[in-house]
Amino acid sequence: MGRDLSALFDPVSVAVVGASDDPAKYGHAIAAQALRANGRRPVHLVNRRGGTVLGRTAAPSLSAIGESVDLAVVSVPAAGFEDAVDEALRCGARAIVAITAGFAETGDAGRARQHAVAERVRAAGAVMVGPNCLGLADNTTDLFLASDTFTPGGVALLSQSGNLALELQLRFRPHGLGFSRFVSIGNQADVTLVDLLADCARHEGTRAIAVYAEDFADGRAFAEAAADAGKPVVLLTAGRGDASARSAQSHTGALTTSADVVTAACRDAGVELVATPRELTVVLAASNGARRAAGRRVAVLTDGGGHGVVAADAVETAGLSVPELREPTRRELREALWEQSAVANPVDLAGMGEQDPGSYARTVAALLAAEEVDAVLMTGYFGGYAAAEGGLGGGGAVLADGEQEAARLIAARHRATAKPIVVQSMYPGSPSCRTLAEAGIPVFAATEDAARALAATAPRALRTGVAPLPGPASPLRESGYLQTRRALEEAGLAFPAAREVRDEAELRAAAEEFTGPYVLKALHLLHKSDAGGVALGLAGPGELLAAFREMHARLGAPSYSVEAMADLTDGIELIVGVNRDPRFGPVAMVGLGGVLAETLHDVAFTLAPVPADRALSLLRSLRTAALLDGVRGRPPVDVAAAAAAVETITAFAAAHPEIAEIEVNPLFVGPHGVLALDSRAVLA
Repeated sequence: MGRDLSALFDPVSVAVVGASDDPAKYGHAIAAQALRANGRRPVHLVNRRGGTVLGRTAAPSLSAIGESVDLAVVSVPAAGFEDAVDEALRCGARAIVAITAGFAETGDAGRARQHAVAERVRAAGAVMVGPNCLGLADNTTDLFLASDTFTPGGVALLSQSGNLALELQLRFRPHGLGFSRFVSIGNQADVTLVDLLADCARHEGTRAIAVYAEDFADGRAFAEAAADAGKPVVLLTAGRGDASARSAQSHTGALTTSADVVTAACRDAGVELVATPRELTVVLAASNGARRAAGRRVAVLTDGGGHGVVAADAVETAGLSVPELREPTRRELREALWEQSAVANPVDLAGMGEQDPGSYARTVAALLAAEEVDAVLMTGYFGGYAAAEGGLGGGGAVLADGEQEAARLIAARHRATAKPIVVQSMYPGSPSCRTLAEAGIPVFAATEDAARALAATAPRALRTGVAPLPGPASPLRESGYLQTRRALEEAGLAFPAAREVRDEAELRAAAEEFTGPYVLKALHLLHKSDAGGVALGLAGPGELLAAFREMHARLGAPSYSVEAMADLTDGIELIVGVNRDPRFGPVAMVGLGGVLAETLHDVAFTLAPVPADRALSLLRSLRTAALLDGVRGRPPVDVAAAAAAVETITAFAAAHPEIAEIEVNPLFVGPHGVLALDSRAVLA
């Protein structure tokens, strides 16, 4: 069930330590907010000078209150922070909200102080948010311990930024969105983002969870909690650059960026990943009615050709489709509209709305009823007639009234169907658009926002959850080519026959063990192909010996691997690797491999380990996935065997936390199975 945070969100009593009459101090704002709900629970103000604060008698210390305190807000200078926390614990506090800054964010010494305080809080059986946070609020329990007020609603916001919360407050308002809770998570010394996410998932007053995070701490636990939330989770995060790839020693490491990892984790967990506060608002507005489209097919309804074309492009850019409508639907539309209306998709009223606003409602009804339509986007002038009492059409009150009636009919149709409707309007604040919004239909001013909202309601094809990590296996002590290959073979991955040789005598003995053609590889080189340390297709012992002499003279490697040359006809080369991310743990990559892996960059990512069914979906998501089924007369390859190999490799890597990077490249996939042709591992 996770940690018990009830004292944080619904305490029996509250004390504000550091309450002040000075408006420049944060203790003033917190105290003023806390007193707004004084009737719900006792609120005590503490100021070391005593006296009065905000017209209320202030205690000089928590102990002077004379009764236990359930939750203490600590907003004092850093020098007095530890003493304030210790006193709160002695007074029975089960929860602490630590506003005070000057800890882990200042360096190692501050981190050590923060850790020591958190240990004392946990030892007392209490919980602490912060330090270095801006407080919290719970509108469902009348708990106001932040400097600002938040409009009540169904969104819990967990944020590392206070100003972002204020911006979202403004952006939410036109969409009727509000907050169930707000928590400034601060340094997460004790209560973490994962703890808060799990608690908000259980909270009856929370319908959706919005997160702004720069530091996930345990990113894998975040993904697991989000996958189990049972509610929409929308993440806005920063720092998704490629810094993690700078020191990579394998193709897998070089191709894996922080952005790839976060994107993969969010997809696996079903989290909507957004890039801006505006996009976060759009996605939350789309999920407000908890509607999910059955598919990705969108019908676009417009009253002008330009708006329709722009909307269709935006829908497809968002990853959805705008299919041509079937003949029965087109026939119904022709009967409802006039001759010049376009009925293929986009559906263009072509001016009919100016003569008959009811045509909007009739068209929406027909599109929602069409089997080939999963969602509807209405775009253009709708809302303008009521906004300007005639506007473009010049029909005055008659058109305004007709448009309002059309809005009511569309709202009624929306309530009677499970399919999502989204509206883009030049007049989003008009009475007609307000009627739609009040019925739960998201209305936007920007076409791209409307398209993004529909994308948020579409099915997530690759959402798979987060597979649990296996128990750690016996550590790999050496990561040389042959040691890594041997370990993978023991795990069940097939390789061609191979022998290690150090001189010509051992080379001749190896050539007698299996027939050619041969492959010769110089060992102890991380990127053998790049260094000219691989010779392929050596027909017999003579060619093998000549290649050995040339390679040894040039590279002087201490040993070499002689291998049977695999039959590479009618197959493709894949790359399968795992890179261990410091926040999300093992992250798997699959893609088109061989020597062109980094050049083609056709790869997909997911958290490891990867079950075979998930691996199959990843392989099918590649840009070059058509190669799996055979092209230009080539036979299809054994995709099931490839998926099983991905499972083997990623399960092995996940069970070996000492491995920082591991890859099999190429993994040759033929019509009748797979062979691993090369592998490498890098220990942490």
